[in-house]
Amino acid sequence: MIQTLRRNTLRTLLHLGAAAVLTGLIGPAGAQDRPIEWVVGYPAGGGSDMVARTLAEPMAQMLKRPVIINNRPGAATNIAADYVARSKDIGNIIFTADFATLAANPSLFAKLPYDPDRDFTPVGLLARFPMLLVVSNDVPARNWMEFAAWARAQPQGVNYASAGLGSPHHLSTELLRQMTGLKLTHVPYRGAAPAVQDLLGGQIKMGLMDTASVQQHVIAGRLRAIGVASAQRLKNFPDVPTLIEQGVKGYEAYAWQGLVVPSSTPKETVAQLHKALQAALDTTLVKARFHTLSLEALPGTPEQMTAYVKAERERWGKLIRENGFKIE
Repeated sequence: MIQTLRRNTLRTLLHLGAAAVLTGLIGPAGAQDRPIEWVVGYPAGGGSDMVARTLAEPMAQMLKRPVIINNRPGAATNIAADYVARSKDIGNIIFTADFATLAANPSLFAKLPYDPDRDFTPVGLLARFPMLLVVSNDVPARNWMEFAAWARAQPQGVNYASAGLGSPHHLSTELLRQMTGLKLTHVPYRGAAPAVQDLLGGQIKMGLMDTASVQQHVIAGRLRAIGVASAQRLKNFPDVPTLIEQGVKGYEAYAWQGLVVPSSTPKETVAQLHKALQAALDTTLVKARFHTLSLEALPGTPEQMTAYVKAERERWGKLIRENGFKIE
C-alpha cells in the first residue's frame, strides 16, 4: 500500500513537472532551457535572415537561452506577422518586423491579418540596409547623368527589378521615378535573390537593391553601381557617389528592420530582450558582420523605434496613396 502511494505520488509530481515545463510555469533555471523562436518573414539566406542569425548567437548567450530562427516567407511578411500576432507562446517568440510589415503594408493592403500597432510591442530597431542603384553590365552608363540620358533615350522606358510589390526596392524606385520624371516600369520578383539573378543575366537592366543582396556582385564586377541612395557614401564603396551628390536633391531611401514581440508580452521580458539586443549590436562579431554587408546598426530604445516607424509609415504611405498602389 505504501509503495503504491509512493509510486502514485511520484507519478503525480512528474506529471506536474512536465506540465510546468510545457507552460513555462517553472523557475528561472527551467525557463532558460526553453528556446526563443525568432520569426523572419523571408527565406533563409537573404538579408533579413542574415541579420537575425548574426544577432541570434550573442543574444542567446546573454539571455542564456537558445534562439531558433523560423523562416516564414510570403505575402510581404504578412504570413509571418499573422503567425506571431496569433501566437500563444508569449515570452518565447520574437519577430523581425521591417519596412513592409510596419510602414508600407498598412497603406498597401486593403485588409491586413494583423494590426501593426495593436498586435506588436517594439523591442528596438535592428539595422538599416543602404540601397544601391545597380545596372547590368551591358548598360552604357557609369554615373547618374549617363544613366538618366540612356534611360530617356529608350522608346519604351526602362524596366526595373524589385523584391516585390511594396518592398523598399519597389517604393524607393517609385520615389526616384517621381522625383526625376524618368519612365520606369516595375517588374516585381518574389524576393531580392531572383531579382538579382535576372540583373546578372541582363534580362532586366536596373534595380535599387539593398547592399546585402548585391554588394558581392558589385565588388566582383558582375553588376555596376551607379549611385547610393543614402545621404552619405558607403565605407565599402567610397568611390560610388550618392544620388544626392549627382543631382537628385533630397533623395534618400533605406530598407530597415526592427524587433517586436506580441503585445501581451510582459514588460519585464521586453526589457530583458531590449537589453540583450543593445548588447548584441555592440559586440565585435555583429559589428564586423554588419560592416561586411554595409549595414548600419540602429541601437536605441523602443520609444525611438516607435517614432521611426511612425515617420516612415507617413512618408511611404503618402507615396503609396499618391500612386494608387493597392493589394486586395
